[in-house]
Order: sequence, then structure tokens, then C-alpha cells
Amino acid sequence: MPAGMLTGLPEPKPGDLIEIFRPLYRHWAIYVGDGYVIHLAPPSEFPGAGPASIMSALTDKAIVKKELLSDVAGRDKYQVNNKHDSEYTPLPPNKIIQQAEELVGQEVLYKLTSENCEHFVNQLRYGVPRSDQVRDAVKTVGIVGVGLAAFGLIGVMLSRNKKQKQ
Repeated sequence: MPAGMLTGLPEPKPGDLIEIFRPLYRHWAIYVGDGYVIHLAPPSEFPGAGPASIMSALTDKAIVKKELLSDVAGRDKYQVNNKHDSEYTPLPPNKIIQQAEELVGQEVLYKLTSENCEHFVNQLRYGVPRSDQVRDAVKTVGIVGVGLAAFGLIGVMLSRNKKQKQ
């Protein structure tokens, strides 16, 4: 089992999605075989950047890179996570890899909310660009926003009630 891989999980196979556990988010790559992955990285990122790859969120461009999984993961743990296989039919591994290989070296548009590394790998595997991290973050922000609005409304009501009693 490779050093950073979570224990008890299957070895990656070509076409698998690799979820890398960064300190503040999840980075995604697609396994293409022989220890290599293809992923989106900011133009300035170096192999094994680990948490430094959070800089990708601050740029609007990314480079499609082919690098050793061990270098991309660095000290971070990772796992195979083909989590949408029950919802979408994966493309054949040779097609996934061919599409990914054709993109290596290209500079592409990067948007945290609509064109990030998770969108990229899901597009390659399923033909569907999606990011659960973005969806979950939007839900969380919405819930927090509703909570803050409710507290604000309660505060206004209590303040008015207090003034009326005076």
C-alpha cells in the first residue's frame, strides 16, 4: 500500500478518482496508472505542494499536470473515491485516460465554485462536472446565513419589546 493511502482501501486503478485530504479542503486527481495522476494545479504550484496548493483558490487559471501521486499527495492522506458510480455510469478507463492525457500541459480556466479540481475529475470520469465540496459549502453558508438572520430578527424583536415596556 502506498505511504499516504488510507488503510483498508483498494489500490487505485486507471480511471479512479483520488481524493487527497488537504488541511482545509479536498484536492482531487484522476489515477492514470504506474503511480501517476492527472490533476489541476495553479501555474506556480510545485510537486508535493500539500497545503500550499490552497493557492489554487486565489487564481483564475490552472495547469493540467501529470505527476506521481506520491508527489501530489505529499504528506497528506488520500483514498480512491469513485463516489458517484451509483449515480452515473463511469466512462471506460481507456477513454478517461485518453481525455486526461490530451489535456496535460494545457492552461485552463479555474473557478473555485464552478471549474475546480473536483469538477475536472468528475467531468473526466462521468462526463458530468460537479463538486460536492462547493455544494456542501453553499449549503453551510446558507444555513449559517439563515441562522444569523434569525438571531438578528430575534434581537430586533427583543429590542423593540424592551423599548415598548419602558
